[in-house]
Amino acid sequence: MSHTQSVSPLATAPFTARRQQIDALRDQFTGQATTYPRADGTTGPRVYLDSAASNLRFRGAEAVVEEAMQHYANTHSHLHHGARIMTEAYAQAHDTVRSFVGAPDSYTAIFCGTGVTGGLNRMARLLAAQRPERDVAITTLMEHHANDLPHRKHMNQVVHVPLEVDPDGNAGRVDMAELQSAIHEHGDRLNYVAVTAASNVTGVANPVHKIAAAAHEVGALCVVDAAQSAAHRPIHIPGDTPNEALDVVCLSGHKIYAPGSPGVIVARKTLFADHEPEIVGGGIVEFVDAKRYDVTDALPEREEAGTPNLPGSLLLGATLRILQRVGMDAVEADEQALTQYAMSALHEIDGLTIYGSHRMEVAERIGVITLNLHDLPHGLVTAALNDYFGIAVRNECFCAQPFVRQLLGIADASGVAPPDCTDTCGPRTQPGMVRISFGLYNTRADVDAAVEALRDLTARSDWYRDQYRPVRDGSGDWVHTDFDAPPTDEFSLTGSADRWLAAHAPLNA
Repeated sequence: MSHTQSVSPLATAPFTARRQQIDALRDQFTGQATTYPRADGTTGPRVYLDSAASNLRFRGAEAVVEEAMQHYANTHSHLHHGARIMTEAYAQAHDTVRSFVGAPDSYTAIFCGTGVTGGLNRMARLLAAQRPERDVAITTLMEHHANDLPHRKHMNQVVHVPLEVDPDGNAGRVDMAELQSAIHEHGDRLNYVAVTAASNVTGVANPVHKIAAAAHEVGALCVVDAAQSAAHRPIHIPGDTPNEALDVVCLSGHKIYAPGSPGVIVARKTLFADHEPEIVGGGIVEFVDAKRYDVTDALPEREEAGTPNLPGSLLLGATLRILQRVGMDAVEADEQALTQYAMSALHEIDGLTIYGSHRMEVAERIGVITLNLHDLPHGLVTAALNDYFGIAVRNECFCAQPFVRQLLGIADASGVAPPDCTDTCGPRTQPGMVRISFGLYNTRADVDAAVEALRDLTARSDWYRDQYRPVRDGSGDWVHTDFDAPPTDEFSLTGSADRWLAAHAPLNA
């Protein structure tokens, strides 16, 4: 994507200067310097390449929250300083979310406590109840379980649209022709199309505004799962024309450099009209007596009953404000350069397969790369990268089992696995992949470390296989036969709490 597109209105500095800001921010994330023991007897820093699962926390936003906590009080009051300050800061956090995605005043931002999963479940319930005559949802075969299972649970019928095949024979974005056909086939029964902005398996991005326009042609809505894309590329809810506007966008704070923050629903306010909130309690009512209660019409208040996660919400708001100042166009360009560098280097490794469209001139994508080594199981590769090289990556199916099984040739074209899959997908042969994923903190040096490690695993596959044994629990994990690093050796919650108490409030002898 050109860096002249979708520039945040706050990102006013020249593009080159903002790219330099990113270089200055790279070492401002908690946990980068953490060291761990390795199987060869040494200790070294980790290389964190697991951002698609969760990002490291941005220290700049932590500093903002620490400052805010000097004023901490609950919200919903304006008559003492702390409550007034927190109420205003919480409102600013909402406004920052809406600004980050370009949402106009006709949209609301609602914090919900379980990330995108909570947001998509809530919207599936709401839309099914509001338009029961529209009992069909369309999604794709590339979805995370969070953008698949809620629709299966609440809608009468869910249609899974297949993906395009690129010129190299690899899975690309959603097949737009098939999607258009499904939309018009179900017509006035179609409630919404739910689609990921970018796959958490292949990193391939979808044309969400074109999808929204197609859905709107039959009076359906477009629900976008932006969990994976929000930290990597711009989101602009209105699109280029009114018909392209996204109706619902769900974000997950822990994937936007703010672990501990809530998820967010950004949606048209009209979708909540004449709807009883599913969670009721303090903060959402205008009148209560022993026989009735009247819920406020104000948004987001009516959808956020109870005491909010103030530290988490402010953390997310501060993070998005800083990202918006830098500009998501600059963030995207920086990651694209790193991803291209990684793709080129990985292609040079014999016996390594990359899944999905991986030529960036063919498919828009974010910094997510899934792979397998021909001679070694995914669980063994992931364990060895950690144990011998200090490289943190993820394996298995990434909560996208239908898509992963299809990419591996286990599921059929419709994403259905064979009846005997529970037998053929046993402990030693559990299907899966190895996923490398990038954040703002990653550099070419991190890519080089991963590439050299994978080269060594390929060159000495027999030796590495001898060092590990499968965990026979169906996970596909492998563990070292000799090396063990119990988590409590590195950190114990109870032990840390006891040490703090002993140091700051010791018992008198």
